[in-house]
Amino acid sequence: MGASQVPAVPGEMEYDGHQKDLDFDQVALEKQEATPAYEQDAFGNEDSAEVKYKVMRWWQCGLLMVAETVSLGVLSLPAAVATMGLVPSIIVLIGLGVITTYTGYIMGQFKLRFPQITTMADAGEVIGGKFGREFVGACWSIFFIFIMASHLLTFTVAMNTITDHGTCTIVFGIVGMILSFVCSLPRTLEKMSWLSLVSFVSILTAVLITMIALGIEKPDPRVVAVANTNLYHGFTAVTNIVFAFCSHGAFFGLMAELRNPRDFTKSLCLLQGIDVTLYLIAAVVIYRYAGDGVTSPALGSTSLVVSKVAYGIALPTIVIAGVINGHVAFKYVYIRIFRGTDRMHKRDMVAVSSWIGIALVMWVLAWIIASAIPVFSDLLSLITALFASWFSFGFPSIMWLFMNKGVYFSSPRKITMTIINLIIVGIACALCGMGLWVSGKAMHDNPSSASFSCANNA
Repeated sequence: MGASQVPAVPGEMEYDGHQKDLDFDQVALEKQEATPAYEQDAFGNEDSAEVKYKVMRWWQCGLLMVAETVSLGVLSLPAAVATMGLVPSIIVLIGLGVITTYTGYIMGQFKLRFPQITTMADAGEVIGGKFGREFVGACWSIFFIFIMASHLLTFTVAMNTITDHGTCTIVFGIVGMILSFVCSLPRTLEKMSWLSLVSFVSILTAVLITMIALGIEKPDPRVVAVANTNLYHGFTAVTNIVFAFCSHGAFFGLMAELRNPRDFTKSLCLLQGIDVTLYLIAAVVIYRYAGDGVTSPALGSTSLVVSKVAYGIALPTIVIAGVINGHVAFKYVYIRIFRGTDRMHKRDMVAVSSWIGIALVMWVLAWIIASAIPVFSDLLSLITALFASWFSFGFPSIMWLFMNKGVYFSSPRKITMTIINLIIVGIACALCGMGLWVSGKAMHDNPSSASFSCANNA
């Protein structure tokens, strides 16, 4: 970055390209002071701030991304493999891993092009103006509330398994909601990065216990390379696999709190390397030994005692991953209210009570949804169809098309990339349309889908 890119700031030494030892913070400060207010990021200059947000290192961001992504999704994969068979499932898993890595990279480039972006709603404003901001922001907020609901639902399944349905499922849901709300009180993501490590170790250990137990028990060795299924069941399995990769909605919020936003690519590679590897191993091994007896969530595929142990160890992931997703949603509302004011960095009564109020309202809404749609796989299919199809696939490709407007056919490489991104938008349309059909049919046909019931959902 040379002097032509970063204007000199009055009273500061000019950055002329020879100052190689000038760190990123100084360059970012000069850029911010030279940028119009409406194009600056929401957190502004934090040199003397009481609450500082932009302090995360790339590995902390990567850990948060792993904790947010590698949670409930991995628990639905073995059942999806049982529906489609080994070969189609492996192809879908690897293919989705490649596509979501690419769309995540696009989002990183979009953030560098438009540094004021901290949420999907901000990206919607860049592309579609005020309408784009409000529409995308509403969909994005609902998406995260649904993800929070899926974590509360899994918490009730886990508690029913561990306690042999010790009390009403609604009570377990309320306990999970209160626990998640308390864990959501810190206002910065950097303070939650160590919790993310606990979350990953938790889910990894639970999955390993399940795989080892199934390898010993071998309850149902019937395994097929390609399953004999129909469009309805096959596409339901695909939507559950897609859910395992649907973490893109939080990427802008995570990038916004990085010390150096250019480090996001390293965080993304850490995430994708871990999740694709773990997904393939967990899905294939659990299906290999559980066969047609595999359940969704997968931790229930073993004997009752092992299932209880696995769910107990997975509880930190079930709670923490939901909290991280919720934190991103709360931050969006908080920024909408206080952007451009000193309350962004204050700990006074108004700031603290506002954060608490936002978190409480959104967790209550998540609990209502979890109680209304009490079947795990059905809820995942609905989330994928309505939101993940766009936030992880379609919208990032639309960002690429927006950034390259006018040069789609300027070279063979641009033509190829244009076609690829249009195909990804088409995939998003198919996931949305077909996903709504299969999830709606599943919720209609499932006789156990009793909303707000005390019944055992384990």
